[in-house]
Amino acid sequence: MDSHARTTDGNPEKAGIALPSETSLRAEIAIATRLLNSLKILEYSGHVSALLPGNETFLVQPQEKSRAEVSPEDLLVCDMDGKVVAGPKGVKPPSEVFLHCEIYRARPDVKSIAHFHNDATNVFTLVEDMHLLPFKNHAIRWRSGIPVHADPAHVSNSEQGRSVAATLGAHHAMQIRAHGQIVTAETVRGAFIDSLHLVENAEAAYRAAAIGKVKPLTDAELDSFAHSFRRDHHIRKLWSYYVRGALREGLFPESWSEQK
Repeated sequence: MDSHARTTDGNPEKAGIALPSETSLRAEIAIATRLLNSLKILEYSGHVSALLPGNETFLVQPQEKSRAEVSPEDLLVCDMDGKVVAGPKGVKPPSEVFLHCEIYRARPDVKSIAHFHNDATNVFTLVEDMHLLPFKNHAIRWRSGIPVHADPAHVSNSEQGRSVAATLGAHHAMQIRAHGQIVTAETVRGAFIDSLHLVENAEAAYRAAAIGKVKPLTDAELDSFAHSFRRDHHIRKLWSYYVRGALREGLFPESWSEQK
C-alpha cells in the first residue's frame, strides 16, 4: 500500500486515499526522528508528531527519550489539551506539546509537525533586514513566507501555543526568534523532507552571503519551477533515498519501513 501516492493539493483526504494506520504512523515518526537526528537537524531537543485518524489525538515522542533512540512503541497518544491518553504510565510528553495541540486545532490541513532548533536557520531571526526567503528551488514550499514569532520562550502552555499558531497562520513553516523552527505538512514524510529543505535553504543563503549580496528566487523563477515540480513524487523519492541509506547503516530495523 502506498498511502503517500499523488494527492489533491497535498491532502490525502481530498484525494480519497486511505490515511496511514496508527502502526504506520508510529513507524514513520520513529524513522523521521532518527533520520533528522542523524542529519544533525533534530538533536538532543525537538520532536515530530502526527495526527491520528479522527483528528482528535496525535502521536508524539516522550519528553525524556533520546531522539537517537525513539522507537514506534515509545510514542505517546495525546489529546488536544496536551494530556497523555495512551502510553506508558507516568511518562510525560514534550514540554512544548502545546505547539502541536494548537497548530492542529487551527489548521485542519496539517497532519504532521516537526519542531527543531537549527542554528544555521535560526540565525536569520538574529539579524536585521535579512529574512529567510526562497533561495533554493525546493523552498517554493514557503513561497507565502516564513513568519517569525517574536517571543523566544518555550511553548509551555495553551496560550503560548495559540500565539504560535496565530503567527504561523496559513504558512507551512515558521521560526521562533532565537529559539527554533516549526514545519507543518500533510504527512510525516512530507514534514521530514520539508525540514531537510528548510535547513538546506538557510545554509545555502548563509554561505552565499559570505560571497556577496544574496538573491532570492524571483516570482518568475518560482513559477517556472512550480510548472514541473511534483511534490508527492519528490517526497517518495527522497524518503526512499534516506530510508535505504539508513537501513544500510543499521539506524533502525528494516521492519519499521515495512509497516502499513
